[in-house]
Amino acid sequence: MPTKYVIAGGQRLAGNVPISGSKNAALPMMAAALLARGTTILRNVPDLSDVHLMAEILETLGCRVTLFPQPGVVVMDVVDESNVAAPYELVSEMRASFCVLGPLLARRGEAHVSQPGGCTLGERPVDLHVKGIAAIGCEVKFERGNVIARGRAHGGHIYLGGPMGPSVTGTANVMCAAVLGKGVTIIDQAACEPEIANLADMLNAMGARVSGGGTGRVVVEGVDALHPVSFEVIPDRIECGTFVAAAAITRGDVTIERCNPDVMAAVLDKLDEMRIGWERRDATTLRVWCDKRPRAADLTTLPYPGFPTDLQSPFMSLLCTAEGYALVEEKIYPDRFMHVPEYRRLGAEIRKQFSTAIITGVERLQGAPVAATDLRAGSGLVLMGLTAQGETQVLKIEHIDRGYENFHGKLSALGSVIKRVDYFPARRRTDARAAA
Repeated sequence: MPTKYVIAGGQRLAGNVPISGSKNAALPMMAAALLARGTTILRNVPDLSDVHLMAEILETLGCRVTLFPQPGVVVMDVVDESNVAAPYELVSEMRASFCVLGPLLARRGEAHVSQPGGCTLGERPVDLHVKGIAAIGCEVKFERGNVIARGRAHGGHIYLGGPMGPSVTGTANVMCAAVLGKGVTIIDQAACEPEIANLADMLNAMGARVSGGGTGRVVVEGVDALHPVSFEVIPDRIECGTFVAAAAITRGDVTIERCNPDVMAAVLDKLDEMRIGWERRDATTLRVWCDKRPRAADLTTLPYPGFPTDLQSPFMSLLCTAEGYALVEEKIYPDRFMHVPEYRRLGAEIRKQFSTAIITGVERLQGAPVAATDLRAGSGLVLMGLTAQGETQVLKIEHIDRGYENFHGKLSALGSVIKRVDYFPARRRTDARAAA
């Protein structure tokens, strides 16, 4: 049965909230477990629908997966390395599952992975993945909707820059494909995201020789074999940024725990522009408060260390209630504005022009039924509901379940009035009597 969030707006958030492990780090790290036979253990993994789906994919590839025998722990035991094909019916549900391509190819010498389909963020091709893997000496072709790669990497020099910036999953795939190859692989214009640095650290703990993880140049020296490892996933900077926005939009005072303020520089700089208070308590704690209407500030999404595209939607919700005008320019996924009509239903004043949204802040939002169009848009709608007058119902929250662990529980602990409830979708009558 589908579920929805029912939110009574107007509550000021206050208190402490812990941040879960990073979804965008955990998924490629789970895929990397395929690089070594035996048992790999990841800690600080968030309990998300995407993690459960990746576990299903790994199980089809000969890996026994035990999810959360203890909170945050995922155990992956590679026992059968005969299968090299990831099934379309699972891969098609989550683009991040394409990350199994590199590990399968490196360990088993062959990989068949379905091409990811389109999504609400627009076209997201895998050409950089294919370009990188071909450049290190492997054969890659497209056949009946699949990417088929064969061979062993022998090193090479690769440029992974693209029109939308470096590819995060492309960098992960090429790194994993190269670790068991011969020679040296140099990846220029590699993605600099902290999640890539986390993956590189895990690979090195497994016996790989990867340097420069998290910088624009990654160097991989091939080794003969890797071994299983026990490793920890970094905190989720996108969840952290979402709670930053939640504190500000409700004029609250929230202490965010188990986070990493060092990777939040672009977000914290935006808080200064918007007159939102913040302080770093220690290496893993950030306090955010807001006691008056924020000031509008322009926002442009860029690859890390720029402002994250995954925080565009939550921060747009904040800008909808700010004082003044703001331009939001989407440089990563120009079509990432499917949520704008839903934001307008809550009273937001937004005008879209190509890859830019022009926002006029309003003093009050009004509760209404809305539907999440994607993961981050869903979190933005929840944030708007927290401050809107009256009741807001957010439907299609299965999108939110993909990236936020116990989202409504954490918000409730901060003082919000939010419930997750089952509902029966309204259906149109199609029988003859209705037609008559």
